Amino acid sequence: MAKTVDARGLSCPQPVLMTLDEIKEGSADELLVMVDNEASKENVSRAAKSHGWKIADISEAEGAFNITLRKE
Repeated sequence: MAKTVDARGLSCPQPVLMTLDEIKEGSADELLVMVDNEASKENVSRAAKSHGWKIADISEAEGAFNITLRKE
Protein backbone atom coordinates (compact mmCIF):
# COMPACT_ATOMS: atom_id res chain seq x y z
CA MET A 1 0.00 0.00 0.00
CA ALA A 2 1.30 3.45 -0.90
CA LYS A 3 2.14 5.90 1.84
CA THR A 4 1.18 9.52 1.30
CA VAL A 5 3.40 12.54 1.89
CA ASP A 6 1.28 15.70 1.84
CA ALA A 7 3.73 18.57 1.34
CA ARG A 8 1.27 21.02 -0.16
CA GLY A 9 1.80 24.55 1.09
CA LEU A 10 5.43 23.88 1.99
CA SER A 11 8.45 25.29 0.21
CA CYS A 12 11.71 23.50 -0.46
CA PRO A 13 13.53 21.87 1.11
CA GLN A 14 10.67 20.64 3.33
CA PRO A 15 8.91 18.47 0.69
CA VAL A 16 12.24 16.84 -0.20
CA LEU A 17 13.11 16.20 3.44
CA MET A 18 9.68 14.72 4.15
CA THR A 19 9.98 12.43 1.12
CA LEU A 20 13.49 11.32 2.06
CA ASP A 21 12.33 10.58 5.62
CA GLU A 22 9.70 8.19 4.23
CA ILE A 23 12.22 6.62 1.84
CA LYS A 24 14.71 6.07 4.67
CA GLU A 25 12.00 4.62 6.92
CA GLY A 26 11.71 1.84 4.34
CA SER A 27 8.19 0.75 5.24
CA ALA A 28 6.67 1.35 1.79
CA ASP A 29 7.49 0.29 -1.76
CA GLU A 30 5.36 3.11 -3.15
CA LEU A 31 4.91 6.73 -2.13
CA LEU A 32 2.41 9.35 -3.24
CA VAL A 33 3.91 12.79 -2.74
CA MET A 34 1.64 15.82 -3.07
CA VAL A 35 3.23 19.21 -3.72
CA ASP A 36 1.82 22.46 -5.03
CA ASN A 37 4.66 24.06 -6.97
CA GLU A 38 6.90 23.21 -9.89
CA ALA A 39 10.18 23.59 -7.95
CA SER A 40 9.09 21.09 -5.30
CA LYS A 41 7.93 18.67 -8.00
CA GLU A 42 11.34 18.78 -9.69
CA ASN A 43 13.33 18.61 -6.44
CA VAL A 44 11.32 15.70 -4.99
CA SER A 45 11.63 13.78 -8.27
CA ARG A 46 15.39 14.34 -8.44
CA ALA A 47 15.92 13.36 -4.79
CA ALA A 48 13.87 10.17 -5.15
CA LYS A 49 15.79 9.14 -8.27
CA SER A 50 19.10 9.70 -6.48
CA HIS A 51 17.95 7.23 -3.79
CA GLY A 52 17.03 4.49 -6.27
CA TRP A 53 13.32 5.21 -6.66
CA LYS A 54 11.59 5.68 -10.00
CA ILE A 55 8.94 8.17 -10.97
CA ALA A 56 5.94 6.02 -11.84
CA ASP A 57 3.56 8.90 -12.54
CA ILE A 58 3.12 12.64 -12.17
CA SER A 59 -0.35 14.11 -12.46
CA GLU A 60 -1.70 17.58 -11.86
CA ALA A 61 -5.06 18.22 -10.22
CA GLU A 62 -6.53 21.30 -8.58
CA GLY A 63 -3.23 23.20 -8.59
CA ALA A 64 -1.25 20.37 -7.02
CA PHE A 65 1.12 17.75 -8.38
CA ASN A 66 0.72 14.11 -7.36
CA ILE A 67 4.00 12.27 -7.74
CA THR A 68 3.89 8.49 -7.52
CA LEU A 69 7.27 7.00 -6.60
CA ARG A 70 8.16 3.31 -6.64
CA LYS A 71 11.15 1.53 -5.19
CA GLU A 72 13.31 0.01 -7.92
